[in-house]
Parts: sequence; C-alpha cells; structure tokens
Amino acid sequence: MSHRTAAWLAWSLCALSLVLTALALWLVNLNLSHPNTPSYAPWLDNTLSALSYAPVGALVASRRPANPVGWLVCMYGFVIALSFFCAEYAIYALLAEPGSLPAGEALVWIASWVLPIIIGLTVFTLLLFPTGKLPSRRWRWLLWLSVAWVLLAVATGAFSSGALMGALGPIQNPVGIEGLTDAYAVLVLFASPPLQIAAAVSLFLRLRRAGGVERQQIKWFAYAAAATVGGATLAYIIPSVVDTPTWFEWAGFVLNVVFVPAVPVSVGIAILRYQLYDIDVIINRTLVYGTLTATLLAVYFGGVAASQAIFRTLTGQEKQSQLAVVVSTLAIAALFNPLRTRIQSFIDRRFYRRKYDAAKTLETFSARLRDETDLGTLSEELIGAVKETMQPEYVSLWLRPGTRSGDQRER
Repeated sequence: MSHRTAAWLAWSLCALSLVLTALALWLVNLNLSHPNTPSYAPWLDNTLSALSYAPVGALVASRRPANPVGWLVCMYGFVIALSFFCAEYAIYALLAEPGSLPAGEALVWIASWVLPIIIGLTVFTLLLFPTGKLPSRRWRWLLWLSVAWVLLAVATGAFSSGALMGALGPIQNPVGIEGLTDAYAVLVLFASPPLQIAAAVSLFLRLRRAGGVERQQIKWFAYAAAATVGGATLAYIIPSVVDTPTWFEWAGFVLNVVFVPAVPVSVGIAILRYQLYDIDVIINRTLVYGTLTATLLAVYFGGVAASQAIFRTLTGQEKQSQLAVVVSTLAIAALFNPLRTRIQSFIDRRFYRRKYDAAKTLETFSARLRDETDLGTLSEELIGAVKETMQPEYVSLWLRPGTRSGDQRER
C-alpha cells in the first residue's frame, strides 16, 4: 500500500469514527432529556477513547503504514465509536422514543458482538507493539488463540440474549438464544483476562530484552498503561469496594478522564519517535512527586488526627481545633524541600544507579578540580572521570600546543 492510499484510508476511518462519536453525543443529549430512560454508563470514557485513539491511529498509520500497530489503534477508536453510537441509538429508538428511528433492533444486534473485537484489538496491540512483529515465533500460539477466541466470542455474542453485557438495560438481542448468554459471559469474563495477561507478559519480556530505541518505546507505552489502570482503579474499583469520601471519588474520576488518552498518545510518541528519551525524566518525576505527595498527605492527616486527639484529651471537647490544621500545614511546608531531596536521592540510588554514580563521580572530580594545579595529573583525572561516567570505547584529550604536557590520549 502506498503512503497516499494508506493516508486516505486511515484518515477516512478516523473521520467516520469522529462522525459516529458526534452522533452518539447528540443521542446522549436526547436520551438524557427522558428521565425514566436508562443511560449508557461509560459514555464519557467512550467519547474520550474515540476522540484520542482514532486520530492518533490515523496519524501513525499514515506515517508508518507498514506497522500494523497504527492500524490497530485506529480500528480500536472506530470500534469504540461504533459501539457507542449503536448503544445510544438503540436506547433512543427502543426506549426513549419507541419507533421514532428505524433499524433500532439491528443496531442492538451489532452492539451485542462488538465487545470481543475491542478486547481482541487490545491483545493484538500488546503482542505487536512497537515493531509490528511478535516478540518471537514462540508467541504465535497466543496470536492464533486470540484470533480463535475473537471469532468464537463474536459468534456467541451475536446470538446471546443479552445486549452489550446488560449495559442497555431492558433491551435484549432480537435474535438472541437464551442458552448462549452464559457461554458468552464465560468467554468475556473468564477466558479473555488470561489472554490479556499473557499479551502483557509478552510486552514485559520484550522490554527486558530490548535496548536503545525499542526500550524507550516500550517505556512510553508501559507508563501510559500503568497511569490508565491507576486512574480506572481510583475511579471505579476502590469506590466499589471501600466506602470512600466524595472528594476521593471526584479525584479518581478526574484522573481517569485525564489518563484515558494516555495510551494512544504514548503509542504515537513511541512509533513516531518523538522525544523518546523524555520518558526517563517523566518516570523519575512521577516517582518522586507521587511518593512525596503520599508522604505529605499521611503527615497532614496523621498530624490533624493526633492533634485532635490531644486536644480532646486536654479539653474534653469534641469541637474541631483549627490549630491542628494550621500546625499540620506548617509542618508540610517545612518538610517539603527536605523530603523531596531525600526521596529524589533514594529513587536515583534505587532505580537510576548508573546516573547516580556518574553524578557522584563528576561531583568528586569537580571538588578535586578546584585544588589541582598540575596539568598532567588533571588530564589523567579528567580522562578517568569520562571513562567512568560515560564508559566510551575510546577517549582522546587534545591540549592546545604550548602546554607543558602536550597531547595525551588514552584508549
């Protein structure tokens, strides 16, 4: 496929995805105007996914048409938009305004079998990222097993009685067979997670063996995937298990919304190789400030709780003391810089040992440079510092003619 044909096809698929998303949002507005109509819960996540995956996938596919990852990402955005549109169309045509739009049951049928395709595209992306090829021939079994699973799950979902795993409320699949519903649920809920975990393991093993550019590409993807999973955990999983305060739920919701486009953006950066090595700085800062934030929050709430307990013991009053809040705030302000420095040093020693050792070597050399006066000794120390920090195959030091030591070279 020529670059021109690839670009036309990719951007056409992206445009179709955006049109379907726009129509789905219009239907969302219409459905919300009917209070008694069940709503399609993940409409915001689907909107953000379609608006991020489709354009990034189109950009990658048009620039790197030989790499299937761009096409998979673009197709993922399209299938998400299609599922979103079909769900909202079915709700409006069959529940909000029955009979107002044609082919409502046909779109229910489509919505019944698109979920396995979404899961399959996720597995294929994990297996083929970033080169577009399997990590090795030993992973072909997983590829073909995933293809077989998608075909079986699509066929089962097309004739299961439920529509989109019950996400459409009372709407049922018009051609559904009652006995296939449980089989479809088993395929989606129990058979698909092992496939996704195995694909994630293949990416992890690829990271361990990779070096140079490929390693940085996988780092971008892994960082974005971790951020996405973390946001979803804070937004949905923890509130469903633990009774959390309202501010925690809102914080999780905001983080989830922010991190939804993280994976497609990371794919675009990785495959197009745009500022790949910035990921090391991003990971470092995330570790430092994430740990710092958690520590300061623990200090704040622990300080407030301890101060309140002391206040109640001394005064016997249950009234909240503003003094506890003020003291905890001042403690956080005083601890911020010392804690940040210590956490930064610990993370550099633990996760960036070579960089930490190089910085210490250069710091020691700079200290000796201020006191050294012999040019020959200084040259030897400079060459030694360069070899220790950068570990090049060859080091050459040129001194301007007229110096006492002349030229010095060391291999």
